[in-house]
Amino acid sequence: MYRASNFIPDPNQELLDAKPLRSLAPMFPAPMGVNVNQSSTPPLVCVTPVGQFPTGFGGGSLPAFGSYTTFSATANGVSYGTSANGPIDATPISAYKTRSSIISLDGDDEPYSGAAVSERKARRGRPPKNSSADGSNGVKFKRPKPTYKNFVAGKELGFLPSSSADPREIVEAVHMTFEALRRRHLQLDETQDASKRADLKAGAIMMASNIRANSGKRIGTVPGVEIGDIFYFRMELCIIGLHAPSMGGIDYMTTKFGNDEDSVAICIVSAGGYENEDDDTDVLVYSGQGGNSRNTEERHDQKLERGNLALERSLHRKNEIRVVRGFKDPFCITGKVYVYDGLYKIHESWKERTKSGINCFKYKLLREPGQPDGAAIWKMTQRWIDNPATRGSVILADLSSGAEIVPVCLVNEVNHEKGPGHFTYTNQVKYLRPLSSMKPLQGCGCQSVCLPGDASCSCGQHNGGDLPYSSSGLLVCRKPITYECGESCHCSPNCRNRVTQKGVRLHFEVFRTMNRGWGLRCWDPIRAGAFICEYVGEVIDENKVNLDDSEDDYIFQTVCPGEKTLKWNCGPELIGEESTYVSADEFEPLPIKISAKNIGNVSRFMNHSCSPNVFWQPVQYDHGDDKHPHIMFFALNHIPPMTELTYDYGVAEAEPSGLGSRRTKNCMCGSRNCRGLF
Repeated sequence: MYRASNFIPDPNQELLDAKPLRSLAPMFPAPMGVNVNQSSTPPLVCVTPVGQFPTGFGGGSLPAFGSYTTFSATANGVSYGTSANGPIDATPISAYKTRSSIISLDGDDEPYSGAAVSERKARRGRPPKNSSADGSNGVKFKRPKPTYKNFVAGKELGFLPSSSADPREIVEAVHMTFEALRRRHLQLDETQDASKRADLKAGAIMMASNIRANSGKRIGTVPGVEIGDIFYFRMELCIIGLHAPSMGGIDYMTTKFGNDEDSVAICIVSAGGYENEDDDTDVLVYSGQGGNSRNTEERHDQKLERGNLALERSLHRKNEIRVVRGFKDPFCITGKVYVYDGLYKIHESWKERTKSGINCFKYKLLREPGQPDGAAIWKMTQRWIDNPATRGSVILADLSSGAEIVPVCLVNEVNHEKGPGHFTYTNQVKYLRPLSSMKPLQGCGCQSVCLPGDASCSCGQHNGGDLPYSSSGLLVCRKPITYECGESCHCSPNCRNRVTQKGVRLHFEVFRTMNRGWGLRCWDPIRAGAFICEYVGEVIDENKVNLDDSEDDYIFQTVCPGEKTLKWNCGPELIGEESTYVSADEFEPLPIKISAKNIGNVSRFMNHSCSPNVFWQPVQYDHGDDKHPHIMFFALNHIPPMTELTYDYGVAEAEPSGLGSRRTKNCMCGSRNCRGLF
């Protein structure tokens, strides 16, 4: 095997012009029925969705959140135009290292350094207002104050955060919008037996409406994206500005290093398409792109061009490169989970012959020290799942004593406390009266399973005409009550409308927190909309129990949650549907109250957060008393392994009169949007 710090091409190797390439802007043709010409900012990302979209919405004039820079691109010195359906021009930025401290998110007219991100594309044909050069750091310019029009068809889009919001909040809002659109389109496609690439459709709508975060290319960290974040579609990486190409594994751009311009890599996705070596969580041997065709006749040696050339230039420039690692989805045979693993640098490159017989470029990347763990946590938890005995600091192997299908581990890595106070573990709610004496729930007459779009399915009609879950068991949207099939239904136990009643399927861990007692987390990755667990305990009679009893910290009430939970159904206006947003003033609580003080399950250990990753949803399946439904918890967004599971206990000021007071406590969630009380 030949190794060298520089590639020395042999005489038979075909090379393109090896001068620095400018960043190629991805193309994003408009889907049928979508007019993108109304937007003042051309769309960014790069894939062509298929299928007809609902009418009634245009190209949109919605804000692109984050560092709202668009960019132009040239390739081999040729500049392309700026039509809505063509490539987008990109001018080089002035320096390679991201400086989050000077990135303006509020749109104020402050000095804005080109060292942070690529320069803003000329608006409506006008060139950007650049100031004089600033030495090796390149140019600085005044950033124009954007005008945001959060309206579609004259209606305000309440789910969009302000431009001055925290970068993390912006990324989460954009991502939540994508997921809501994807789940809804998948639901519609299943009804119409149409294309199943709902992720491409959701991405097309968001790009046409200019809803995205961090639209400018940059080297280094991306505001609002944290190491360990997980994703299930490449399009998710595009809309948050982590990795622009929706197909290619190498993202690159042209930038300035002193007085020189060079084309360098800024992000790579290692997803298993090539022979990469990624067993070591601090070292990645990455294969170059090209030549790896399934058709033997089309295979050829890789060429030192485009992304491969950018990686080679990054070896010499020693710039940071974001790395996203792909792993097999444990809950989907054909799926992948993408984990953002932080910043790496290329330390070595060479070429070698692969098993398929082509000459391939290889790049050895080392992870920058001092970063939080990303892929390392993923691999660690997968080992625990395969062999729970390898988990250290275990107090009790199964807190549920066999009540759950999957054991619940109890660990303490903080102090010497041996476990929580005594309670009886159960996975069944104890009602005030037997279920047999409660109003029955009308069942469906489906003979095999409930099918999407079946007008004769009474369970579908109970849910507004659509089955509430996707084929993979994800909740599509929040509703006042979700109705599952029950014992009175004729459909089989394998019906897709039987999700929460099947119980817990995740590897939970009850752990000791630093300052909030015991908490709950999971070894598995949890997808947005996935069922987590039920709040189990004793249904209490508010007329006989003092709800202000300071000794019972385990009372659940359906008080109004925070804005993040209320906005989970974000974006139906983008596909011509009525908004389902319910404000805090419109929220109506249910009378049910559950105490998990004496009996309960893992849900009693979920702490409060003002920025939660879990929400509760009323579900019915075994009785028809809608005032006392089951309280089920679902993932609000994608949750990486070993992330504490939290939900919003409720806004302290939103106490409905006549339904019992809600005890307020000082909040210690530590989130950026902490309200101080709950």
